[in-house]
Amino acid sequence: MLRKFATLALALSFTLPALAATPVNVNTADAATIASSLDGVGPAKAKAIVAYRKAHGHFKSVDDLTKVKGIGQATLAHNRKDIRLGGGKK
Repeated sequence: MLRKFATLALALSFTLPALAATPVNVNTADAATIASSLDGVGPAKAKAIVAYRKAHGHFKSVDDLTKVKGIGQATLAHNRKDIRLGGGKK
C-alpha cells in the first residue's frame, strides 16, 4: 500500500507543475495559446481576448483585460504574474 502511495505521489509531482499557468503575451498570442496558458481562461474567454485586442488594439496594462467580457478581477489576480504585454512568450 505504501509503495502505491509513493508511486502516486511521484506521478503527481511531475503532473501538477504542468497544470500551472505559464507566461503568455496576451498582445500577440492566439486564442489556443492563451487558453492553454492561463488558469480559468478557456477557449471562449481566450477568443474574446483576441477579438477585443483586434477591435481595440493592444492591451496597455494587465487591468485592461477586465474590459473583456468574462474576465474579472479574480481571474486577473490568479494569473497576473503570468500575463505579459510585450516581449516574452507568444
